[in-house]
Amino acid sequence: MENLMFVYHSCKFIWTLLVTILGYASSLPVGDDSICTAEELAKYSIIFTGKWSQTAFPKQYPLYRPPAQWSSMLGVTHSSDYTMWKKNEYASNGVRDFAEKGEAWVLMKEIEEAGEKIQSVHGIFSAPAISSGIGQTNTELEVHSRHPLVSFVVRIVPSPDWFVGIDSLNLCEGDHWMEEVSVDLFPYDAGTDSGFTFSSPNFATIPQDTVTEITCSSPSHPANSFYYPKLKILPPIAQVTMVKLKKNQLGFPASFLDVAAKSNEIIDSVSETPLDCEVSQWSSWGLCRGLCRGTGTKIRTRFVLLQPANNGMPCPSLDEETGCEPENCI
Repeated sequence: MENLMFVYHSCKFIWTLLVTILGYASSLPVGDDSICTAEELAKYSIIFTGKWSQTAFPKQYPLYRPPAQWSSMLGVTHSSDYTMWKKNEYASNGVRDFAEKGEAWVLMKEIEEAGEKIQSVHGIFSAPAISSGIGQTNTELEVHSRHPLVSFVVRIVPSPDWFVGIDSLNLCEGDHWMEEVSVDLFPYDAGTDSGFTFSSPNFATIPQDTVTEITCSSPSHPANSFYYPKLKILPPIAQVTMVKLKKNQLGFPASFLDVAAKSNEIIDSVSETPLDCEVSQWSSWGLCRGLCRGTGTKIRTRFVLLQPANNGMPCPSLDEETGCEPENCI
């Protein structure tokens, strides 16, 4: 009987211990940041390089009202409990306002509320806007071993609701922080505006669509400013580089100076994107002109919708002539 009681109490103790361990484990974050054992804090410089050139993206390239440019960068360092934006999911009201109008207040409020509610945010960072499609901007950010993920958005200006950014990039690799990481950036559609071109008027998407990547073939519509059916993939429209700062380092690391010095080389190395000429449909045939009881001629015309660029297919003839018999002769 005593042996049975001993076994019973032993089993009860083991079961209680198991339940306690499982309960503790279930309270831990489940993302990649749960395994970060690096030193508690790390600082990085983040350098955003715009590569939106007329050579790489000749179709409908905005030259004025306004010209091609980038909004300020708004980013956050966080844990896996928070998401700023995610491909194939609906954009928040804050991301919508930022992607459509460059307004950051609602998005900042969302970030602050997430940080207060579930302690998922370590810090917010921002970098100045770039007044042209090609250029650089930079700032610093701080990550924490419990908040090693980086997310940010930069609006493409002008555009309906297009942006570039990073979703939850983990800078921690087990027991150490990454020294440097570079990521090519491609355009995304926030799914809140239905415009096809950079200068499209505001036309809300109802119901709202999810965030989708814009490619050379999607949306599959000739009016799309990024539609290049002859390409396999779009060239990167921007790039971001993050470099870990040493504790005794003030300002930006030497490698940042290298990036800045080579910026023109980076831009110049982008391959030219050929753009074929696009023309309208033929007009109706004009009146037949000529002498009565003889052979006359009539003409139809078309006009250029899109001039060729970068050795793209040249424009065909814009008028065509054919024979005819004059009508209404006396």
